[in-house]
Amino acid sequence: MESLTFDTTFLIDFQRERKQRKHGRAHVFLETHRDKGAYLSVIAYGEYAEGFNSADDPAFVSVVESFEIVPVSRRIAARYGQTARALRTDGRLIGANDLWIAATALECGLPIVTANADPFRRIPGLVILQY
Repeated sequence: MESLTFDTTFLIDFQRERKQRKHGRAHVFLETHRDKGAYLSVIAYGEYAEGFNSADDPAFVSVVESFEIVPVSRRIAARYGQTARALRTDGRLIGANDLWIAATALECGLPIVTANADPFRRIPGLVILQY
């Protein structure tokens, strides 16, 4: 089974669509990629959790429970460092959280699903699926 990793923008859009009872881009993306494994960087998990009063909030849990959470490993941290250094040297550094999320995707060999592709496009080798 092919797998994907998701950026925080996807989670936010998915939750917004659920609240509005609207079948939007995030829902359509999931339906058309139903057969894929779903992974989530612990960084994206944390960013998404910021929007809730508690990690026990049923709305939060109902979204994140379908993802396998990828913790930061030594290999991911090393990838982060290498990528940050290269981007900084080129004057193209992106935000730290996006960089952690990208390093996770790269190290796991997974495409990243996002609505905010611009910062991720700066990272060589990162496969981006914009929804």
